[in-house]
Order: sequence, then C-alpha cells, then structure tokens
Amino acid sequence: MGSNPLLDFPGAEGHLALIDERLLAAVTTDDPQLTEMTSHLIRAGGKRLRPMLGVLAAATSTEVTVDVIDGGVSVELVQVGSLYHDDVIDEADSRRGVQSVNVRWNNLTAILAGDFLLAKASEIAASLGTEVAALLARTIGRLCEGEILELRHAYSTARTEDAYFAAVEGKTASLYATACRIGAIVGGLPRDEVDALTDYGVSFGMAFQLVDDVLDLVATEEELGKPAAHDLTEGIYNLPVLRALQSDVGEELTGLLGSPIEGAEREAARSLVLQSGGIEETMAEAERHARRAQDALAPLPDSPAKAALHDGVDHVLGTVAAARP
Repeated sequence: MGSNPLLDFPGAEGHLALIDERLLAAVTTDDPQLTEMTSHLIRAGGKRLRPMLGVLAAATSTEVTVDVIDGGVSVELVQVGSLYHDDVIDEADSRRGVQSVNVRWNNLTAILAGDFLLAKASEIAASLGTEVAALLARTIGRLCEGEILELRHAYSTARTEDAYFAAVEGKTASLYATACRIGAIVGGLPRDEVDALTDYGVSFGMAFQLVDDVLDLVATEEELGKPAAHDLTEGIYNLPVLRALQSDVGEELTGLLGSPIEGAEREAARSLVLQSGGIEETMAEAERHARRAQDALAPLPDSPAKAALHDGVDHVLGTVAAARP
C-alpha cells in the first residue's frame, strides 16, 4: 500500500514532530518513574491519526498553530489513557509491540497512569477555552459509556447490532469527531465548516472501527501490534461475528462462543466467521460510512488538507486488502 494521505501531505512531517514533542512535554513530570510510565505507550509509537485529523481540519481553511497542535495532543492523551485502562480490563500482555503498562508494572499503576493522562488532556483543553474543555469532557464521558456498553455485552451471542454501533460511536467515533471539531474550533473556522468536519470525524471513526474489527480477524499479531483475534478471546463480538451468528454457520459458531476461548477453539471460531460472509458484509458497511465521511467534506473549500482527508478514508479501507491473506 502507499503512504497514508492523512500522514503524508505538505508539512505533515513537521506537524508530526511537533505533536510528539508536545505529547512528551505534557507527560514529563518531576518524578522520573511517573514520566516513564505515562510516556511508555507514547514512546512506543502510534500513527497519531487523531491529532493529525485536528491539524488537517484546521488546515482546510487556515494556518496550523501550536494551539491547534495542542488540541490534537489533548485528544491523543485521552486515547492513550483509555488504552492503559483497556489493557487492565482485558488483562492484555502487549500494546503497540511492547509490554502493556499493566504487565510491565501492575494494574494499579496502569490505572493511575491512565488517570494522569486524562487529567493532562483536560488541563490542555482548558487552556484552549471553555468550549474545547467542555467538548473534551463530554467525549471522555461518551468513551466511558461506550466501554460500559461493550462490557455489558461481553460473551453475549445475543448482542444486537444497535448495541454494537452505540459502543463504537462512544469508544471510537466520538474521539475522531472531537479531534476534527477541536481542530476546526481552535483554527477559527466558520461554524458550518466546524459542523461538517465533525460529521466527517464521526463517519471516519465508524469506518475505522469497522475496519479494525475486520483486521482483528484477518491480520497477524505483527501487523496489529497486539494479539490477533483478541476480541474473540475477550468476548467482544463485533459486527463480523454478529453477522456470522445470523448466517448458515451461526449454530456451530454459537456453540463455540459465550465464554473465554483460546487455541484451537478460537481458530475454529475465527474460521467460521471468515467463511460466513461476515467480513464482506462488514466491509460493505465500512464503505458506506466512508462515503458519508467524504460527502461531509463537500462544503469545505478545496485545499491539500481537504484532499488528504478525502483520500485518507480510502486508505483506511485499503488496509484490509493489504492484511488479508
């Protein structure tokens, strides 16, 4: 695959460098051990899609300032903090190709470090104005609601698609939408453009999560940076699985699911999902959200940033073709 348009546009290299610089500055404290813990996943890498969406949102109509960068950093800190908490919940061993914080230190440390990252995100957002602060706080709330919805349906083969999409909107799409909206607000864009970019972020986030759910089933641990088929193991039955449960293999798949599975059972369940048509149906749903994201950009003036946002959606869809055997 070619390079990601969201990360490869004029000036992107400089923006990415400044994002990383500001991220590390935000989590540097007087306590070296706390700094090591809070910077652990930041130093491990990551695409920085959320802060770059904020940058691109602003760049559709104006120059990218340090405040725009900081707006993106606040959203990225929420994302990283939520990963610390997720890894405790999931008892994960690795993240982004390195030991998870809960394994390298312990669960309590991971929870407190995640809390610290959320606090720093809120502090940065407050420095950007009351609207941004309120928006980020609301997003953290939606993130928690999405997580609770997901946990409520863990190991449930009766999970509905409505419940699945509600969790995705809270856990994933809300962060992408907020990244775009903060970039547009801090960039001083007209309100109709702020709303259009927010709509783009929602639909981009939905498409991104649908693709991520497919990748969990078709990609390798090396490609994912985390264990493959992890959602099946944890009882998070996403859209490909829900569609498979309604297919000809549904009865057999139901017999395998409903409790933790590993090894041969997990591979058998994954094989059933792959042969069910659930992957193809999920990708069709992702494509519908992708088109909505691109349509949302219509009111914006033509610019390299708008083109990058448009092409970035197609790139996300293409990651499945690149990973699938």
